[in-house]
Amino acid sequence: MDSFLTQLREQVSRPVEAARGLPNACYTDPGFFRHEQQRLFARHWTAVAVGAEIPNPGDMKPVTLAGQPILLVRGREGQVRGFHNVCSHRGMTLVTEPCHGQAAIRCPYHSWAYALDGALKATPFVGGPKQNSHPDFSKADKGLKPVRVGLFWDIVFVDLSGEAPPIETWMKPVSDRWSYYDAGAMTRGNPADSVGQFTLQANWKLAMENFCEAYHLPWIHPGLNSYSRLEDHYHIFGETFAGQGSRKYAPVESGNGTFPQLPGLPPEAVSGAEYLAVFPNLWLGAQCDHFYVVILDPAAPDRVVETMHLYYLGEAAAQGADFAALREKNRRLWSQVFLEDVGVVEGMQRGRASPAFDGGCFSPAMDTPTLHFHRLVAAAL
Repeated sequence: MDSFLTQLREQVSRPVEAARGLPNACYTDPGFFRHEQQRLFARHWTAVAVGAEIPNPGDMKPVTLAGQPILLVRGREGQVRGFHNVCSHRGMTLVTEPCHGQAAIRCPYHSWAYALDGALKATPFVGGPKQNSHPDFSKADKGLKPVRVGLFWDIVFVDLSGEAPPIETWMKPVSDRWSYYDAGAMTRGNPADSVGQFTLQANWKLAMENFCEAYHLPWIHPGLNSYSRLEDHYHIFGETFAGQGSRKYAPVESGNGTFPQLPGLPPEAVSGAEYLAVFPNLWLGAQCDHFYVVILDPAAPDRVVETMHLYYLGEAAAQGADFAALREKNRRLWSQVFLEDVGVVEGMQRGRASPAFDGGCFSPAMDTPTLHFHRLVAAAL
């Protein structure tokens, strides 16, 4: 593995005109996928959910990160906590589906119960039938094992290593670039018209790479290209991200008008938009009238699940009935764009089985964001 990693780092570190991409095995090999889980996803801040999915005390969402079952919980004081999603007794998975308003975390096996802060509170019959305690058994050291959670712009991140920099430090390159953009003022729309999920039979990196670039726009997104043309786009690079921007953004319209816009934006942010692929698994889209978050779950070497969340300014735009049709139109538009990408991303995955391809090359003018992402992967590994 060490010599393989040395080779791929050398390939992607060359100047763009001479660089080669990550080898096929990085997209197909189960052993490499396991290595990636341990060295990449378990050692960085990784996006796993948004806070709007667990808005109230007692709300819970199970997720999987680097093969480990994790439970996100909204506490009584409103904070989001993370725990390893296993009972301290026999290792039973505690929560398998999102749930809301729970008073405790209860194991379905022997009904042990944990408080929302992870402390073990109830151990039915631990001392025998109808005996809920035992003199030789202490609950004090048997609470749920915590995992480190960070919340930024309503995005929930997990750091399994406990060694990543503070989440504010990790996201600072993004917030610095978008210092004019108050994503924290946005509210997620009604889930019925603001959330979408897409499963692709492809490696997660191919989805990230595709999002980085606009090169494919004229052929894959002809509708989008009709008003936000390839020549209107530009490349974006940062310490933790790669991406693209457009100088021509057209707000969604309906018979009810348009969404309210963020105040105080510079003219170029009103007429344009930017899209960042944030390492390792997050897409962000900043428009003057809405914001989106797409979280990628690398489920297998050849399968990735993308979950989209759309955010709007103000409760009326995000939740109100007057904007429901406009929200649904916007959801359909973005869903169409992401669905148009499915075929090419899955096609690249199938191409990774060919010995005739092993990394490919890059256009010096069009592919530099994709190469930047390859370098971020290689550095992390």
